[in-house]
Amino acid sequence: MNFVRSALIAIALACVVPAAAQPVPITIGETHTLASKPLAQERVVNVYLPAGYATSGKTYPVLYLIDGGLDQDFLHITGTSALGALWARSQELIVVGVATKDRRRELTGPTQDAALLKEFPTAGGSAAFRAFIRDEVMPLVAKTYRVSGETGVIGESLAGLFIVETILTEPDLFDHYAAISPSLWWDDERLSRSAGTLLKTPMQKPHRLYLTIANEGREMQTGVDRLVSALNADPREGRAWCYAPHPDLTHATIYHSVSPEALQFLFPTAVEQDPKSGFDLSCQSPRS
Repeated sequence: MNFVRSALIAIALACVVPAAAQPVPITIGETHTLASKPLAQERVVNVYLPAGYATSGKTYPVLYLIDGGLDQDFLHITGTSALGALWARSQELIVVGVATKDRRRELTGPTQDAALLKEFPTAGGSAAFRAFIRDEVMPLVAKTYRVSGETGVIGESLAGLFIVETILTEPDLFDHYAAISPSLWWDDERLSRSAGTLLKTPMQKPHRLYLTIANEGREMQTGVDRLVSALNADPREGRAWCYAPHPDLTHATIYHSVSPEALQFLFPTAVEQDPKSGFDLSCQSPRS
């Protein structure tokens, strides 16, 4: 009888003590897995939707993020995008994180340099990675989400190299480009050496380019300087660009520091910011 009484008391107490709150997952986006033909393997694409997307009915520009895996730059750039929209520093964006697997293969162009091929035996697959984005990722995004048709792309280091290669060889793939400390040292700086010629590639629409570099040493700086010279010498209209070097930063610190101003330049708003906000863009070589 005592056992029964004790059991009843325990049940009664359990009924009046509030149950522990159940954890609720935090959802910041959606993940798609694509069986890619150009890359001949499954690839992951992560998508961040801005606040209010579900109820607004609006269309949104799309920012494609190279190295956009969850363990890469997806969380960083989506946070930058959300904060920029909150301050009206940059527009609300859909962020599409395109994850990379073998960056040395997917983000570099072909090379005949024996030493490079020995060190990076898988190198040279940037054209296939670009085809993956153009022919598979972008159609998926356009079909699945409310997009405005305006696009941009951002990336750092080897991803910056890929972005510079894209704006020089296929400029109309995106509307806007941000190359952060691009690895233009690749293949004896061949891409920057060809920039003057490649900048003549026909464009069907205007573009924005944000270009920056940290304190990287001559190996990285020389190629960027050559690219800036080629941009300065290009007489054609239709390309607004901002070269904003940051010698106070390093390769390890530049991406987090400059991504807000990169998005501000690529996707500006009509809001006139208070000068005290610190949102000024300091372009060493601008063309607007």
